[in-house]
Amino acid sequence: MPIYHTLGAIPQKRHTQYKKPAGGYYYEQLFGTEGFNGHSSLLYHAQRPTQVKEILQSVDVSPKIAIDKNIKALLLKGFNILPVNDFLESRKAVLVNADCTIGLAAPKESMRTYFYKNADADELIFIHKGKGTLRTFMGNIPFEYGDYLIIPRGMIYQMEFETTDNRLFYVESHAPFYTPKRYKSSSGQLLEHSPFCERDFKLPKVIETYDEKGDFLIKIKKENRLHDVVYATHPFDVVGWDGYNFPFGFSIHNFEPLTGRVHLPPPVHQTFETSTFVVCSFCPRLYDYHPLAIPAPYNHSNIDSDEVLYYVDGDFMSRNNIEQGHITLHPKGIPHGPAPGAMERSIGQKETQELAVMVDTFRPLMVTEEAMKIDDGSYYKSWVE
Repeated sequence: MPIYHTLGAIPQKRHTQYKKPAGGYYYEQLFGTEGFNGHSSLLYHAQRPTQVKEILQSVDVSPKIAIDKNIKALLLKGFNILPVNDFLESRKAVLVNADCTIGLAAPKESMRTYFYKNADADELIFIHKGKGTLRTFMGNIPFEYGDYLIIPRGMIYQMEFETTDNRLFYVESHAPFYTPKRYKSSSGQLLEHSPFCERDFKLPKVIETYDEKGDFLIKIKKENRLHDVVYATHPFDVVGWDGYNFPFGFSIHNFEPLTGRVHLPPPVHQTFETSTFVVCSFCPRLYDYHPLAIPAPYNHSNIDSDEVLYYVDGDFMSRNNIEQGHITLHPKGIPHGPAPGAMERSIGQKETQELAVMVDTFRPLMVTEEAMKIDDGSYYKSWVE
């Protein structure tokens, strides 16, 4: 996160003694990315954060690949993913490559018996349905419909739901998430032409501190294995922290679309970027206002990236028979564009109420067995007149 934030109590100078009021010391931890060269924060724990008591089991959670070299356009019916009580068991990877994992989840219950840490990847979780609180050792963030949650790798967290009908779209990334460079000044401030600004972010505001000893189960994902690790101290024992590396939220409803006289290309919808893919938000907006404008997107070649669209809400002008929770994959190698009739149908229209999340990956995506269970089977033929 390219802004400075602090929460709780911290010493005046880093890497110096920080004494507890009742005696003893707080324990400093550097929480950073990309070695010592990326964004980082300094955390202060009531107990040493290194006390592993037991490693109980390790389970393989690798996605099962159905198609490793895919050229077929797919439509996945995301709401056909069945709800599952447990948060981690509910997560179903549908598209993967060496850089990221794209998936769906429909958890019914909060995480109460364990904590979770993804040691391999930053996580983006989009809240399609549901409401609750992301609880982390760096503070809590309330979430609701339309929120992106960005959770840095190594973050210990719990998802606490107020609802049982929860639908999530998620992306695990092996490179950190950033806001796009072209929106920012040389020092990292979001500029006036950016479709959002710093005040739109949901930052951690309440920090829970538990100075407790016992047996605390943390499920740690590392190299596609889930390890059950028992720690001797409560993982939420941080009394304060400061820095640039922390979880945050951003509502898709706060994205302010850029418009023009003629149709603008997808990068105007960009919301986040990594070194290996980008994330875009398609939001309600006015259409192009040239007198001969065609609001529907023009046909374009997918040569440099696989395009994934997750449909959230509204009327999706460029496609036919699209519903909430659908995912379309347009792979490298084949041009794509509006469905037959969509271009003509769009002429004269003044606005759209569509809401969608797009992920464009620079390397091809493999299709999992879970994806094939919800594939409609015929989407790739939908451009034939």
